[in-house]
Amino acid sequence: MASILEEYENSLSRDNFPSQSRGPGIPLSGYVNARLEKETPIFNKQRIDFTPPENINSMVVCSNQLCMSLGKETILRIDLVKADQPNQVELGRKDDFKVHKMFLDPSGSHLVIALNTSECLYLNRNAQKVRPLSRWKGHLIESIGWNKFQKNDTTTGPILVGTAQGQIFEAEISTTEGGLFGTNPDQYFRYLHTLEEETGPAPVCCLEINCGYENRYCVIATTRKRLFQFAAKITEGTEQQGFAPLFNQTMDDLPSIQEFPGNLGYSEIAFYTQKLRTYPTAFAWMMGNGVLYGNLDFTRPDSVLTDVQVWEYPSNVEKPISIVITQFHFLLLLPDRVKAICTLNGQVVFEDIFTEKFGPLKRMVKDPVIGQIWIHTERAVFRYHVEREPRDVWKMYMSMGKFDLAKEFCKDRPECMDMVLAKEAEHCFQIKKYKESAKCYALTQNYFEEIALKFIEAKQEEALMEFLLKKLSNLKPTEKIQVTLLTTWLTELYLNHLGALESDSSKRSLYLKTREDFRTFLSSKINRECLSNNRASIYDLLASHGDTDHMVYFAVLMEDYERVVSHHCQNDDYDEALNVLSKHKDKNLFYKFSPVLMQHIPKKVVDAWVKMGKKLDPKNLIPALVNYNQSACTQINEAIRYMEFCVYELRETEQAIHNYLLSLYAQFLPDSLLIYLEKAGTNPNRIYYDLKYALRLCAEHEHHRACVHVYKVMELYEEAVDLALKVDVDLAKSCADLPADDEELQKKLWLKIARHVVQEEKDVKKAMVCLSSCNLLKIEDILPFFPDFVTIDHFKEAICSSLQAYNQHIEELKQEMEDATLSAKRIREDMQEMRNKYGSVDPQDKCSGCDFPLLNRPFYLFLCDHMFHSDCLIQTVYPNLPQYKQFKMEDLQKKLAAAAQPSKSRSHAKDEDSRSLGKGQKSHEQIKADLDDIIAAECPFCGELMIRSIDKPFIDPQHYKEEMLSWL
Repeated sequence: MASILEEYENSLSRDNFPSQSRGPGIPLSGYVNARLEKETPIFNKQRIDFTPPENINSMVVCSNQLCMSLGKETILRIDLVKADQPNQVELGRKDDFKVHKMFLDPSGSHLVIALNTSECLYLNRNAQKVRPLSRWKGHLIESIGWNKFQKNDTTTGPILVGTAQGQIFEAEISTTEGGLFGTNPDQYFRYLHTLEEETGPAPVCCLEINCGYENRYCVIATTRKRLFQFAAKITEGTEQQGFAPLFNQTMDDLPSIQEFPGNLGYSEIAFYTQKLRTYPTAFAWMMGNGVLYGNLDFTRPDSVLTDVQVWEYPSNVEKPISIVITQFHFLLLLPDRVKAICTLNGQVVFEDIFTEKFGPLKRMVKDPVIGQIWIHTERAVFRYHVEREPRDVWKMYMSMGKFDLAKEFCKDRPECMDMVLAKEAEHCFQIKKYKESAKCYALTQNYFEEIALKFIEAKQEEALMEFLLKKLSNLKPTEKIQVTLLTTWLTELYLNHLGALESDSSKRSLYLKTREDFRTFLSSKINRECLSNNRASIYDLLASHGDTDHMVYFAVLMEDYERVVSHHCQNDDYDEALNVLSKHKDKNLFYKFSPVLMQHIPKKVVDAWVKMGKKLDPKNLIPALVNYNQSACTQINEAIRYMEFCVYELRETEQAIHNYLLSLYAQFLPDSLLIYLEKAGTNPNRIYYDLKYALRLCAEHEHHRACVHVYKVMELYEEAVDLALKVDVDLAKSCADLPADDEELQKKLWLKIARHVVQEEKDVKKAMVCLSSCNLLKIEDILPFFPDFVTIDHFKEAICSSLQAYNQHIEELKQEMEDATLSAKRIREDMQEMRNKYGSVDPQDKCSGCDFPLLNRPFYLFLCDHMFHSDCLIQTVYPNLPQYKQFKMEDLQKKLAAAAQPSKSRSHAKDEDSRSLGKGQKSHEQIKADLDDIIAAECPFCGELMIRSIDKPFIDPQHYKEEMLSWL
């Protein structure tokens, strides 16, 4: 449990923290600070739960290795990772000595203990016994510059050692066992340089070794009043020379020296090294009249110190004891408190007062690797954790006007970023950098209306556009109302700006750039949906400004090609309108604008239709084709060309297309009409034009040959012949031969032709030609058509030919009668021969069906020598008979069985037979003969019955399973 004194101490620390709270009210940024608990301070102090058995004289910490000197002879080592396992080493000396200072290398492996007796001891992390450094004897060590580049656990590499007499030595410590006569850890200890002030040599308070680019080494050394810089390039392969080249410089290359008048009697310098870096980036030197701090740049050829500033000590404050530096602060240790000063603005941002309970503060050190800060008194140890040090750096950079740096340190804090952006925007506005101000304002949460009015009042339309564009790009897709508002407003601003620039010829280049920006704005994918949903408003804006070019451009972006084509048509730019149609290939637009385009550029329109091919429905283009003047030959020819393309190339079957092509042929190209009809064929089922319409059209325009063709297709042969006789007898003849299946009609048609030739043309010879052209006509058929006074000489040959044909026909009939008589005679002879035909059966013959002796039962003998029992024959034939014969055979078998029943007397049976015969019923013999006709009509093995059964399976499908199971 914490004591009352510790509670008082903590309250003092909290009272000295700068206030993190903010005043009441809603900030302009729109962000509200809603922290639920008080934020922890940057430097968070913790007292270590450790009570030393003796007073603490000195303490060093590096890489989580803590070493402290207790009392007179004890060194306590603690690995902070294993803090519960401390290690205590005794110095083992009996003389009167005191630990002057301790030095621990950055790795925590090498500890040098300087005694006030001008002696030094060495303790390795892996050793339990200190070892004297004999070569160092006689020098009071004030500082050591560790070599961070050539070290390991067993050797320090070349290091620099500073003494109280101002001398700088180069030395090396190694625990490697070697040497013939001794095992001293100090390998060598040689003099390099002496630091002096105006009064002579001065103690070397600090040494720091760093290696920059291209093996350029730099050593920073300090005395009580001066800061020295030694820099030189040490080439590879000359490492054996050590650091001597840095100090053996000519008079022209004297070291850089900075001197200050004040004198504390001592000084201390601290360095800050960022993580993953090998050389420091900042320093703070505690000297007589203040703290000199700044940055380090090892690439500079002269002094590596940059951005140097001095923080002077307040007049009423005691002089500091120690100093450490962090990324943005340096901390001063005073006898009763710790102060943290920000390196950005030089303000004291933290002050922690210690009570007198544990005694005065002795020393403050920092672990350069871990970053923790340690303070000790004689009886207590304290540790400071640095918590989120850059948290408020953005404020300082913002107040300094370094907005880019301020934004770097508040990337993950949107409320802070908003304040920085607002401050930057206001700053840019005040210095009249309006565009930069607009960009920053757009990223803030400040009220939109206030900012917009600010630019409007300043008459900065371009900056307002920049603000709106940036604001628009930051909106979410769900904020549709805001997007619509900004898009419409920007469109209006762009149009106003373009209108003002267009009238000024001296600003042509600016106009072109602004126009390109406007088109980029319209075509932006982010604005596409909003512009599409509000296209009517955008069209109205463009129309109100009379900007037809951008109206067309916007319509193209919105894929509103109907408006684009309509615009070109209204401006008589029909070629461009057709180009738009051809490019985007919208069939509906073709249907809509083709009538207008066909009036002016028919050939190009038809070419476009042909390229579209089957993508267009020709039926929907008929309105564009029928809209022509009778004198417009080009339009008519192009209409015919497209219709022919549809019929012959696209194989169009739509009746309206074919009918329209017929009408065009009938009116303007009669020579092509009959060609088209003949190509269409004579099959009515494969003709796509309307036959009745075609007939009426051809008759209306008196195209008789075409009418004859249509009559033929409609199979109206009489009408075809009647019309053909008016045109050409040969055409009529071709029509008369068409009804080949109807000889009566064919004869009738030829009689019409003959009558026409005899009566109308009065040409007997041509009539005789007709008679020879048709086999159905006889001379007697056409004789009635001749007048009574005509002489027989003209058709004597025809009459003779006819009589000769009659005689030949009579002779053929006689020959047929003689052949028939001879055939009847042969048939009677064959029948008589069949009655006398017989076959013989041996006793050993067997049935072809059951393979049992044949004579055991009634049997049948066939001419092919196959023989069957009657019941075996029935079993063989029955399955292969048609169903109706199977029923008939069953019925005959029943009747035959009924007739075979034993009667009471033979006479009674005879009487019954006679009575049944008298009643019309069949006798026993007749029933048997009928049954024989069914089953014995042919041999079942040699007749058609066997041939018909070739596709039947050997096993009946219905009995397949039974047969399969019987084999298992």
